[in-house]
Amino acid sequence: MSNVDTRQVDRDSLFLLAQLRVDGQNELYRVKVRNLSAGGMMAEGEVRVIRGALVEVELRNLGWVEGTVAWKQDNRFGIAFVDEIDPKRARAKITGTTVSQHSGNTGANHPDAQVFRKV
Repeated sequence: MSNVDTRQVDRDSLFLLAQLRVDGQNELYRVKVRNLSAGGMMAEGEVRVIRGALVEVELRNLGWVEGTVAWKQDNRFGIAFVDEIDPKRARAKITGTTVSQHSGNTGANHPDAQVFRKV
């Protein structure tokens, strides 16, 4: 696909926070995800990256996704993913709980109810 073709790819406009790692660096950066598609995303944050840099971004419900910086302008940059993702999964609510394995009673009346928290 040419650059003109990729501009027509469906992308979801949204606002999520994500963690980002730049290849060769130990530091984690927090970035704002401004839009997201199966093939890439636009991020915003104070990250020193250059076009072509290898990165990994941790997206909600998807985990770590590898990509390459496709462009950079001021504090915004585009990431082209190595493998396509399902952007709807990143939009979905986080599901699951952190409930300990007790003797079957996990309700509010359980003696340890204050140790349970919904995530």
